[in-house]
Amino acid sequence: MLNVDIISVSVLTEIEKKILLQNIKFDLEKSKIYTILGKNGSGKSTLIKSLTALLPATQYKVKGKVFFSAIGGSASGGKAINLINTAEGQLREIRKNKMRYVFQDVANSLDPLKKLKYYFDISEANSELIEEQLNFFLLPGYKKISNLYSYELSGGMAQRLLIVLALLANPDLIILDEPTSGVDYVVMNLILLKLKEFVKEPNKSVLIVTQDINFALKSSDYIAYLSNGKLSPFLKPEEFIISTTDGETKDFINSFKEISNASA
Repeated sequence: MLNVDIISVSVLTEIEKKILLQNIKFDLEKSKIYTILGKNGSGKSTLIKSLTALLPATQYKVKGKVFFSAIGGSASGGKAINLINTAEGQLREIRKNKMRYVFQDVANSLDPLKKLKYYFDISEANSELIEEQLNFFLLPGYKKISNLYSYELSGGMAQRLLIVLALLANPDLIILDEPTSGVDYVVMNLILLKLKEFVKEPNKSVLIVTQDINFALKSSDYIAYLSNGKLSPFLKPEEFIISTTDGETKDFINSFKEISNASA
């Protein structure tokens, strides 16, 4: 589905070109949930934006290849295409129909001048499915929420709404940036259940970036760790916990274990 071989991601300044990420290699298979863990500021959001050229070209330089194999559709005709050098029009179609993002920055993900009805309309989903997804995520019904503006929602509600909109698009791949920030344990479990349900469908996968190791262990088929601009290999959760030898990664896991033991 997705084959990533990024040589480097650099930020361009007036003085120099600073490398943020390098030698990032991984493959995403169908019917799996992958999670990239990392501390705040480790470059997780930069990485997922680099996959479909969402980083401003005037500020960032991405070298490498990101091959995406869409399951049919006009975006690629079923053939693998390199998203790094794909035309903007085709990239927009892929982001709309095949690879949906759910960003942590909710405020910049929704237009405050448009009622939420606009987003439901462009999803072209039937009303029954919309109501079903809204109800699952404990959101107001379509009649009420469609007449609201994004700024009338709480942060947690807006985040859930973005997940609903991603699911309504029925993409091949959903990419989520810190999906559990700003939500309580009830909603966290709903997100977990829905993502696991999503990847049971044919040709669906999920990529999560987060610092929430507890959610990663519960939700993921494979976990990797991003540190110092480099990504560790993806491992099964139980392998990730016991086989990590890298200093920062080990400290990250040990901190989680200490908190878990203290709350037990």
